[in-house]
Amino acid sequence: MSSNHHHCCASPDPESPVSRRGFLTAGMAASALPAASASLLGDPARQQPIRLALRVQPVLVYRIPERRTATSWREWGGLQTQQEVAAEKERIGRELASMRATADFPLEILPLAIAATLDEAGAIAQGDSDVIISYAAGGDTRIFETLAPPGKWSLMFLRHRSGPVYLWYENAHNRFLRKTVDEYGQPGSDVYDVVVDSQPDVLMRLRALAALKNTFGKRIVAVGGAAGFGAGGRIAPYLAKEIWKMDIQTEPYPGLAARIKRAKANSALVKRCHANAEKYLQQKDVTLETTREFVQNAFVLTEVFRDLLDEAKTDTITINGCMGTIMAMSETTACLPLSLLNDEGYMAFCESDFVVIPSGVLLHYISGKPVFLNDPTYPHHGMVTIAHCTAPRKMDGQHDEPVRLLTHFESDYGAAPKVAMRKGQKVTNLIPHFSGRRYVGFTGEVLDNPFMPICRSQVDISIEGNFDKLLVERRGFHWMTSYGDYLQESKYALRKAGVEMMEIA
Repeated sequence: MSSNHHHCCASPDPESPVSRRGFLTAGMAASALPAASASLLGDPARQQPIRLALRVQPVLVYRIPERRTATSWREWGGLQTQQEVAAEKERIGRELASMRATADFPLEILPLAIAATLDEAGAIAQGDSDVIISYAAGGDTRIFETLAPPGKWSLMFLRHRSGPVYLWYENAHNRFLRKTVDEYGQPGSDVYDVVVDSQPDVLMRLRALAALKNTFGKRIVAVGGAAGFGAGGRIAPYLAKEIWKMDIQTEPYPGLAARIKRAKANSALVKRCHANAEKYLQQKDVTLETTREFVQNAFVLTEVFRDLLDEAKTDTITINGCMGTIMAMSETTACLPLSLLNDEGYMAFCESDFVVIPSGVLLHYISGKPVFLNDPTYPHHGMVTIAHCTAPRKMDGQHDEPVRLLTHFESDYGAAPKVAMRKGQKVTNLIPHFSGRRYVGFTGEVLDNPFMPICRSQVDISIEGNFDKLLVERRGFHWMTSYGDYLQESKYALRKAGVEMMEIA
């Protein structure tokens, strides 16, 4: 890929447990994002979007003291009797039930366990869970160390005002994290893994960890092979495997060409795709400004992409060579098919740029919404334009934004969506460095949807924070954008993956 490309699609209240976002079914082993347009794209028996539930083991750790004469016999904390312990179990149960009911991501919470001894803690640590939440009312440091085993995430919950004060409200920092010295010494845990009182703070961390669970090891079909933008992105596929354990499955272009040829020869398939294209064009707020044939061919190409997802048993695809290679064989562009798949809850990215694709997978699972891989421009006067030709319409995961179907800009060919994103909508933007180990992140709002001679879906967004800092600190090239404010979840998840995020504020 040319290192000087800068266009579209180059070749290669702390007590409240209620989330601030919408609600999805929780407590499921797997879940798919809403797919309101599924009937347009064919058989629901096909591979569906994948969203695995996070499995959480809550643990209450306490120790009932015994009175002794003329000596200190009890520790700090409000759990001094079995009656107080019983009340605390009920309190935790209510909080967990509320959290499970309001979580906007698949969440499975196991029954509350008790760890009063090292043996009990060891048995819990070996159980089938992704995350252990220790309710640290009392107990020995070794119990909490045991409840933070390698290979699992661990959180510590402390009470200050949300119930009876916990002993480890005093000790978490100096004894658990620092082992009574100045240096941090608890493997896999840091200050951000300890939460005081706030159920929303717990839920934010669980949402981030659920996204990590789904991102690590993600299988991705790379049509035309894996790539990375520019000189800095040459090792991006390696880094995606190294940092994120991604399983990249290459589909060579000769194989894709044969698939497209077979699809076009299938008269029943072509007839169905043409009918679905007409249904799409008849939808509200869809304006056709390219040829109908390009749109019809895009629906055929979408079915070919779905075949690839079926065979790979995954929900994620990226297209290398989308500025030219795919056009002649498909007689359209990949822009509209990628947009359609994203609207259905799949992940479909142009350019096969593995500098930015991991951020897209992560942000998709954090937000529960489609994400927009885009080309950024030069930040100025507190705003920046982002653009590409593959924007989803269902940026909020539910509702279709208005769209004009035009040609892909650089080729003036095919069908590319110009999506009018919602003015005033808060957005999160992640900017990966070429190194893969550092990101920049900021929030903004949609200001306008201009129509300049650049990639078709183009959005002016405000920069919340110091845009001069963004000018200096941005690296890499492509950005990833979603509706909503997910900076804190992104920062927490990236930290767990060994990636630093600088927040523009």
